[in-house]
Amino acid sequence: MKPKTIFLLAVLLVVAAAVTYTLTATESPEDYIERIEDERERQFKFIRFNIDSPLTEEQKRSFQALSFYPIDPEYKVIARLVPVVNKKVREVPMTDGTTERYIEHSYAEFTLKGFPLRLLLLQDINEVDKRNFFVAFADETSARETYGGGRYINARQTGKNSITIDFNLAYNPYCAYNPDYACPLPPRENLLPVPIPAGEKNYKD
Repeated sequence: MKPKTIFLLAVLLVVAAAVTYTLTATESPEDYIERIEDERERQFKFIRFNIDSPLTEEQKRSFQALSFYPIDPEYKVIARLVPVVNKKVREVPMTDGTTERYIEHSYAEFTLKGFPLRLLLLQDINEVDKRNFFVAFADETSARETYGGGRYINARQTGKNSITIDFNLAYNPYCAYNPDYACPLPPRENLLPVPIPAGEKNYKD
């Protein structure tokens, strides 16, 4: 399996949890926090023990924990889904200088902490479930408290014209752990002019 595509396996770890809670409108704050904590524990176990982990065997021996911001339910938002009028395939730059192809599908528009924001939603050209989207973003924490190459969110359409964006589930690409991997860089549309202190922090070995 090519290194530049292996990072997509991480999607499988979070998409099941994302699908479940985004479709559950009656989830209590306590249940929500517990669900995110469980997801973070699964993420840690994958990185620490799984054969497809981006960590080398040497890194795994000293790896103790992932670093996250405190869970803040305010960073889970319901965004308005605004379709791209003329959808096209974008060649998304990778960290190694290559590109991968995604469909420019829609924009997610929302207000967070008083700031109006929007994110470009990309979709894998081979995606079977057309309600699933890939979000690569960077913000004012990037290259400071979080990985400089941005973070990812797996988002799922939750209504006819709405989508849930949960920054508490923002995670690092594989190249944040191991430079031998190549990962998609955030599109210019997703360079947010505000800090997003939610989700995974930078990895330090």
